[in-house]
Amino acid sequence: MTVTFILNGEPQTVEADPDMPLLWVVREKLGLTGTKFGCGIAACGACTMHVDGVATRTCVLPVGDVEGAEVRTIEGLSDENGLSAVQATWLEMQVPQCGYCQSGMIMAVEALLDENPEPSDDDIDAAITNICRCGTYARIRPAVHAAAKRRRA
Repeated sequence: MTVTFILNGEPQTVEADPDMPLLWVVREKLGLTGTKFGCGIAACGACTMHVDGVATRTCVLPVGDVEGAEVRTIEGLSDENGLSAVQATWLEMQVPQCGYCQSGMIMAVEALLDENPEPSDDDIDAAITNICRCGTYARIRPAVHAAAKRRRA
């Protein structure tokens, strides 16, 4: 089947089984490998992309379900001005340890801040359910607040 969607602002048409997870289409057919595979059951969040602006775990999302949608990956966050506020804050505050889960974590944070530019600790805890095996949680919440402040500046 042919599936057409917008990926990081560019129209894409791919031949794929409509049940193939979006994660694998983006990584294997379109060559964008910044989004990672973690668990395969949408539990860990490493595979998080934005689908029509919503943080979505794509390891279980059939590509057929994104026909006509706008999809953004970690590669689509930076622009000609450089890193997004969240990416820059993540680096400055040394949030990642191994970094494997961080593309999904950053995508989840970007979606949260798009929806709620001044999240409380409870808002962050409710929205950012991604798993970090290195345990960098103590750095994540302060970085979310700092990135929110940076976005508002």
